[in-house]
Formats: sequence, C-alpha cells, structure tokens
Amino acid sequence: MKKKVVLLALAFSFVFMGLPSTAGWLSANALAAEKNNGKVIVYNWSEYIPQEVLDEFTKETGVEVVYSTYETNDSMYAKIKLLRGKGYDLVCPSTYYLHLMIEEGLFKKFDHSKLSNIVNLDPQLMNPSYDPGNEYSIPYMWGSVGLLINTAYVKPENARSFKDLLRPEYKGKIILTDDMRDCYGMAMHAVGKSANSTDPDDIKAGYEFLKALHPSVVTFDVSAVKQAFISEEVIIGTSWNGDALVAQQEKPELEFVYPEDGALVWVDSFAMPVGAENVENAHKFVNFLLRPEIAKKCQEEYMYSTPNLKTLDLLSAEKRANRTLVPTGDELKNAEYLLNYGGKTLQIYKNYWEKARSGL
Repeated sequence: MKKKVVLLALAFSFVFMGLPSTAGWLSANALAAEKNNGKVIVYNWSEYIPQEVLDEFTKETGVEVVYSTYETNDSMYAKIKLLRGKGYDLVCPSTYYLHLMIEEGLFKKFDHSKLSNIVNLDPQLMNPSYDPGNEYSIPYMWGSVGLLINTAYVKPENARSFKDLLRPEYKGKIILTDDMRDCYGMAMHAVGKSANSTDPDDIKAGYEFLKALHPSVVTFDVSAVKQAFISEEVIIGTSWNGDALVAQQEKPELEFVYPEDGALVWVDSFAMPVGAENVENAHKFVNFLLRPEIAKKCQEEYMYSTPNLKTLDLLSAEKRANRTLVPTGDELKNAEYLLNYGGKTLQIYKNYWEKARSGL
C-alpha cells in the first residue's frame, strides 16, 4: 500500500512540477544505488559460515552482512514468531522447524529467477513434500545424527544401535544433544518407532527409553560435543556428523557410526521471514553461497555435507570417499527425515522431553 502511495505522489509531482533537473535525477539515482547496496541481516547457527565468506560477499557486492547466531532451532523459532520475522532477512531452520514455520506463514517466497546458482543443488534434496518447488526454502547444508564413539574405550561392535547406549559400561560417560527433536528422535528409533510418530503410546515409549538412559548421561549439550569427546569427558553419545569430523581432526580415534536402527537426517535451509526488508540483498547472499567454490569454503570449514553437486566435484578424492561426509544408501539405511508433527502432538513431546531431561 505504501508503495502505491509513493508512486502516485511521484506521478503528480511530474505533472505539476515538471521533470527534475539532471543534477537532481543523478543524485536520486546515487541515493537509490546506495540504498540498494545496504545490508542483509542474517540469523544463523553459530559456526556455520566462515568470516572470510562474509567478507568476500561484502567486498564483491558492497552489501554489509549483519550476522547474529543461535544455538537451537527452538530459540530461533521463538524469536522469529515473536517478532513476526521483522528485523531479519534470512534464517536457516532445520527440516522440521522449516516445515512448521512454513505452515504458520512465517516466511515469504523466493524469486528463483534471482537464484541462478540453484541449478547446482542435488535434485534429491529439492522439492520436499513440505515445500513443493522450494518456494520458501533453499538448502544450505545437510547431515545426520548418529553415534560418536571413542574407539580407545568403545568397541565398534558394541555401538551399532542407539539401543547400545543403555549398556552398563557406558554409564556416566554419555553425552546427548540438547535438542528435543534430535534426542527424542534417537529414542524413538531405539524403541523401534518412527521419529515422526504421533501415537501417544509410541511417544511414551520413547520417553521411557530416555528416562532409563538419564542416569548414564553426563550432559545434554549442542555446543560442546566436540570438546567433550576431545577431553575424554565422554566416550559415546549422539552427534551431528559435521561435529564428528571436526573432532576427529584432533582425536583420530573417534568414529562416527550410522546406527542400524536408523540415523536422523536433517537439511538446514535458508528462508526469508515475512518481515524481511532487504529482500533483494537476501537473494544476492543466497545465490552467492550457492556458488560451488563458495559452498566448498563453507563445507571445508565446518565439515557438514553439502547439497551442492558441483561442490562435490571440487572436493578431494579422500573427502568424497569419506562416508561420514558423503554417506551412501548403505549408511542411510533406515534413516528418517525429521518433520513437523503439529500442535497437540508437539505439546505431548515437549511435556515428556522436559521430564526426560530432568530424569523424572
């Protein structure tokens, strides 16, 4: 509505006042160009885009990246919902929160004509059921939740399933991710249920597993998993594959395991909150990250799987053969995407999750 008013005002100014002077016209263009460079406000996971990539984007485009971070999907969702997306141009939710936020109308659509590099993305990760045509989401990184073990203390044959976390020799030496969907999803797979089940009996079974496991858990954490393994505070637990790869660089005896009962797969995708104001710059930024050489810098820094097929071609043969980084069908057997399961069911999960974390 405001845009129409401004255009009408300009039209009347031309009719009654004549065209502006050349100097005035050039000045207006200069101001418009300056505003167009402007900024893009990004709200993202911590340790997810290298600073050199942000600097390179600004150097190339003149667009300042105002960057802030979060540690969990929960905190990101709460802020975006509270503010109706105002104050941010891009966020990067995981699959299940993306699904929820699309359903709640918290995002605006992308203009694919401004994303020429979208053709680089793996078709298998595109066009998901919760976002047909990727109108609201553009994949950035993907990965899985599995088991991370210290082979100096844990025999691989004794850590092939999430159920193995209950083995008595691991008591007091376990870390679990402090993320309800990841952790509860693990528990659901451990008891042979879908991580997306809406059956109250299934959900209760997952809770009973977590309750039984609680005495063996040192901590629930998402930010200190790598350090906890490196310092040998823990010897087994749930981990994202990217964290596992980073930790292995310092401690080679660590091994990432795709559980037989099924890893949990997620895709983190960029989305534009409905209150986004720097829409043009948001498109520029996403398209920049979709360049193969830029995606390679992000992947090599944080070691998560990339959805960019052309980036895979740029990786070394050793990295392409690394199944923690580039899993095949065998590693992902029984794997499951985490999806949104809606209002009443979500509340049931939350209630059980709070009890489970507290050991109640």
